[in-house]
Amino acid sequence: MGHSGRTDEPAGSGGAVLTRRDLLELAGLAFATTAIPPVAAFAEAVGSQDEAALGVSPVMDKLSRYMSEACERGLPDEVVEKAKHHIVDTLAAMISGSEIRPGHAAIEFVRAYGGKEVATVVASNIVCGPIEAALANGVLAHADETDDSHGPSRSHPGVSVVPAALAAGEQFGISGKHFLRAVTLGYDVGTRVTMSMGGPGYQVATHRSTHGTVAAFGAGAAAGCAAGLGAQQMRLLLDYSAQQTSGMGAWSRDTEHMEKAFLFGGKPAAGGVTAAMLIRSGWTGVDDIFSGPDNFFQALAPRENGVVKADPTQLVEKLGERYEITRTNIKKWTVGSPIQAPLDALAGFFNRRSFTADDVQKVVVRIASDEANTVSNRDMPDICMQHMIALMLLDKTATFRSAHDKARMKDPDVLRQRAKVQVVADPRIDARRPRREAIVEVTLADGTQMSEWVRDVRGTAENPMPREEVVRKARDLIAPVLGGATCATLIDKLLALENVKDIRELRPVLQRS
Repeated sequence: MGHSGRTDEPAGSGGAVLTRRDLLELAGLAFATTAIPPVAAFAEAVGSQDEAALGVSPVMDKLSRYMSEACERGLPDEVVEKAKHHIVDTLAAMISGSEIRPGHAAIEFVRAYGGKEVATVVASNIVCGPIEAALANGVLAHADETDDSHGPSRSHPGVSVVPAALAAGEQFGISGKHFLRAVTLGYDVGTRVTMSMGGPGYQVATHRSTHGTVAAFGAGAAAGCAAGLGAQQMRLLLDYSAQQTSGMGAWSRDTEHMEKAFLFGGKPAAGGVTAAMLIRSGWTGVDDIFSGPDNFFQALAPRENGVVKADPTQLVEKLGERYEITRTNIKKWTVGSPIQAPLDALAGFFNRRSFTADDVQKVVVRIASDEANTVSNRDMPDICMQHMIALMLLDKTATFRSAHDKARMKDPDVLRQRAKVQVVADPRIDARRPRREAIVEVTLADGTQMSEWVRDVRGTAENPMPREEVVRKARDLIAPVLGGATCATLIDKLLALENVKDIRELRPVLQRS
């Protein structure tokens, strides 16, 4: 079962505790030398270390111990509730993603590939190997723009973490409670990696994908927790995760969302499960990929005047106190993240007064420069700002079905409304990044002007969706694919995961009959 891989911890050993002064000193050394010195250099500051930690940095020691203990560590009630929301939301994204071309391709691939019947491919009748299932489910989860997102790390953690935890969880027969803890750990570890290298600025400076980097470590951590790895094994898992880190910013040129689904979800989920299974079977590697010669930060972090710009201490900053899953956004609207705030604004205008699309003379949408580049006049309906604003004006809402109806991009009524929409890159919003804010200005034919600066988008940590709203969104995505009765049973099971004895019990309600 899940804990049998924990073979490397001496009885009664506890995690190393770093003081604030220790962390600040370590940060200074990391910036100055581009690598974290080994534990021996910190013996006087942090005290003696056991043999398993010898030769690794205090940061790695603390991180690996925290990871190894996660499968048995209780979580605060509010974190458990939030984790359930993200699991419901991500599985709903997988199920609805099965109806879209990248999802079709993923299912066709695993059906042809085959493999030992171990793990569930969601929204299909396929049971295959855990690595292949993680790949397919990761692609399903990000087949379009339905899934969650984490602003400080610029990533979509759910689409790699949840598939990896599910596939590894089925491999080892873990409980629902263990599954919740594995998912939560994945969010905590993966997001902290790019935050330690500048967050969203990491991709700008290096042309590497923040999404791919976060996903590799998040999926690895989740799968490693499901596999019950011990502290030394977790260090090797982080090494293998680092070696699988890949992805370039060129993904944004993918017009079919296929490569994007592979990079954000499928590849890292499969890689995380692979790494966990290899390490659990006894494979060896480097004990601390975050320090020493040719370490992770030296290889991948941005540089300024030849100096690595990274703060490795962020890998463990407030670990166990600040849970990144609580800072991860759930989308109210099943469209690209930059379009969320403008749709919120229009919904507010409709509540404020009654007007039709034909009453509108002009709509100005002010968003950040990078967002404007991402969503202005795109070919895909759900990531095209002008198109989605036009649909919102006509329908007074935006559903999954309407956001994926590509034929409507040529509808004369939609095109007439679209011509009224102007997208502007606004420096005021640039200054607020990585927050997803927008200013929307609507001018009506009678001269009425309405303006709204949406600062707290619905579904963000600052304006969260309650359970009922998350469930409503999930039901709209799941029921058309699996049916109303199966949908209701699945959601009930997910909201009571602590009562699930074996995660494989979910299979009948995750698949098509």
